[in-house]
Amino acid sequence: MKLLENKVALITGGSRGIGEAIVLKYAEHGCHVAFTYISENSAVRSEELVQKCKSMGVEAKAYQSNAGSFADCEQLVNDVMQDFKAIDICVNNAGISRDNLLLRMTEQQWDEVMAINLKSVFNMTKQVMKPMMKARSGSIINMSSVIGEMGNAGQSSYAASKAGVIGFTKSVAKEIGSRNIRCNAIAPGFVETDMTAYLKEGEGAEKYKAGIPLGRFASAEDIANTCLFLGSDMGNYITGQVISVCGGLCI
Repeated sequence: MKLLENKVALITGGSRGIGEAIVLKYAEHGCHVAFTYISENSAVRSEELVQKCKSMGVEAKAYQSNAGSFADCEQLVNDVMQDFKAIDICVNNAGISRDNLLLRMTEQQWDEVMAINLKSVFNMTKQVMKPMMKARSGSIINMSSVIGEMGNAGQSSYAASKAGVIGFTKSVAKEIGSRNIRCNAIAPGFVETDMTAYLKEGEGAEKYKAGIPLGRFASAEDIANTCLFLGSDMGNYITGQVISVCGGLCI
């Protein structure tokens, strides 16, 4: 059973890690996918992902776009609407970390994290709301983090940005619910991606796994499965919520 047959999804940061898993999961379930990458170095990888999606019988296209730029997001949504004619689902997945103790953190590090992790969610949501309101239907899924709920030493900028995503999500859900548009957040715990690869060095991974009741890090597919649920009609009566996908880390 394909849960997203003939829907159109726009996914930021879709060329690797969690974003790539979401793109593939959506394509597997019959969704046409538009996704972004930011670096020229990701162009070849993105095109390979496009071809994988097309092999599943859906339309797919990659766009080089900076989610932290309001102008880029405006152009992106215009381009996607021209190419796909609709946006049923928007997954705000683009994210970075610039971890450092606050005492040593630079203004540039703080601003970079806020632009990509938080301002991008404003940029994209503001743009996709327009076609969704016209269609009187849509699902917006924002990627937060359990760090935004718990905090973590050395991650004040990351935690602040992800906590901001939660407050933004709840507020937007109240604004657009009457138009049949849902807005939810996912808060992953530790996920096995390039961003957490450093934890495999030394005893870091085992130390963190000891605090997770399920005893392992999440796979990117674990997060993608939650995105599938929230994007599909199975999540039609869920809005303004934060779903933690953390293996019990934040119980």
